[in-house]
Amino acid sequence: RAIWLGITGAQGDALQIRTSYGARRLPAERVHLNEMLAQLPVSDPLLEQMAFSRGRFLVAIEGGPSLVVPAWPEIGRVIEDCR
Repeated sequence: RAIWLGITGAQGDALQIRTSYGARRLPAERVHLNEMLAQLPVSDPLLEQMAFSRGRFLVAIEGGPSLVVPAWPEIGRVIEDCR
């Protein structure tokens, strides 16, 4: 019972998630040459912060692209489905 967050085209050892509630670094592991993944338990409060962030949230990693993701209702649905 976990959710994996990932980003491609990156280097580094941690994903940074920034929401309207604040920022948090998540340890990440390299799974392919340019793909980094971080695992969160489904009960982690960061998931609600992403779902209810005002407008959007940011996923970034050192040396790679930053993704600005809209906080659409689908994110909350994925979280609930995983629970």
